[in-house]
Amino acid sequence: MPPLVKIGAWENERFVGVVLFGRGANNAIGKEFGLTQTEACELVRVALHKHFFPVSKIGALAVRWLKKHSPGIRLIVSYADEQQGHIGGIYQAMGWIYVGKSQGSVEFFHEGRWKHSREVTSGAFGGCRKVKDISALPKRKTIGKHKYLMPLDEEMRSLALKLAKPYPKKHASVSSEALEVHSKVGGAAPTRTLQSKDIRNV
Repeated sequence: MPPLVKIGAWENERFVGVVLFGRGANNAIGKEFGLTQTEACELVRVALHKHFFPVSKIGALAVRWLKKHSPGIRLIVSYADEQQGHIGGIYQAMGWIYVGKSQGSVEFFHEGRWKHSREVTSGAFGGCRKVKDISALPKRKTIGKHKYLMPLDEEMRSLALKLAKPYPKKHASVSSEALEVHSKVGGAAPTRTLQSKDIRNV
């Protein structure tokens, strides 16, 4: 799998957005599950314009596409940032397994937004100017993010289920939460886009 995979979504021949999978900010994203860097990835963003089909359906189709075309991937990880008011309604609607919160980290304010230190220093995701010295940048400590897993084989599913916890909730309904849309640009060559007939067949 390339550093960043872009799977486009189309409805009735109209481009409505993209689902991004990548290696994320964590170099050892699969280590705690006994996986190498090539066996686990992160669902980095779901970025959609006005669309008809539910985000969960578009996301599920993208996961299916990734599994077919990257057979070495055994686990997908994703996060929901409670500091941004997100609890992961998209992942709940897709049936992902919730395993609690990740550890907090340090973020730096760079190019108009808060970023993980690795993104700032390495230019991760392809859309960031590298910074050699981040000591002058404003920084903040973050609380852990809600962590969700999508296992792609039975062994990983059995492992993930042992870690499963009840889904987090907030006052808003999960159905409205499922409309969360993350925006982020990436730099890898795009994959084949999803056609309207693909979405109709889900």
